[in-house]
Amino acid sequence: MASSLRTRRDGARLRTVALIGIDGSGKTTQAHLLAEALTAAGHRATYHRNAGGRRWLGRLAQRVGRPDAQRLVGRDGLLAVESALRWLAIALALLSCLATGRTAVMDRWSVCQYASIRAHGGQRWERLARAGYRIFPPPRVTILLTLDPAEAYRRIERRGTDHESMRWLTAADAAYRALPEYASFVVVDGSGPPEEVSRRIRAHLSEWLPDDPSTLAGPSPDGTPRPSGGGRDGPVPAQARP
Repeated sequence: MASSLRTRRDGARLRTVALIGIDGSGKTTQAHLLAEALTAAGHRATYHRNAGGRRWLGRLAQRVGRPDAQRLVGRDGLLAVESALRWLAIALALLSCLATGRTAVMDRWSVCQYASIRAHGGQRWERLARAGYRIFPPPRVTILLTLDPAEAYRRIERRGTDHESMRWLTAADAAYRALPEYASFVVVDGSGPPEEVSRRIRAHLSEWLPDDPSTLAGPSPDGTPRPSGGGRDGPVPAQARP
């Protein structure tokens, strides 16, 4: 009976949750908020940024006089670098959470690479990428943040740290919706203030998060600290991965 109870508790554990979507959809902001909310509710969680290095390559390209990463290393080179770096980031994140027992809140997942490949028109790479990523167990929950590409473009321009074309954002949006995994995604509207989007996400994770948002870490409206909800470590530290 004790073994059975342990099995049931383990089966209900939120080991991994992934947030995916086009650039500008709010993945990073919401992944940080979700890691904090889970920790405040007593489920120790850590944020992991599973980037593919495209932004870094884009900056490098500009430094050497190229307009973007694709012009620097070519389409196939870009997809190869992205696939390898994202694979390594996910592997390190999963190993870290396996060792610490924390929940992994993934900012991007393998399906982001499949969408990137499709948006770049490099479909022949997808089969190879899927073979490499197949080693990873799927997240318990994968949340797709949806946002009109025009609004995503405006957000990216406002933050001013990088640039994406409307053509790319539109292609990436279509690629996510065309993935065979799309039916398994929890689709959440990414428009509106971050706090509202966070409430929408938490509504889909009621098994692990309380309904009352006042249990979230951080000050209450009158400025007094809120209870941590059982999290022993306070606000979760961000662990950005390459």
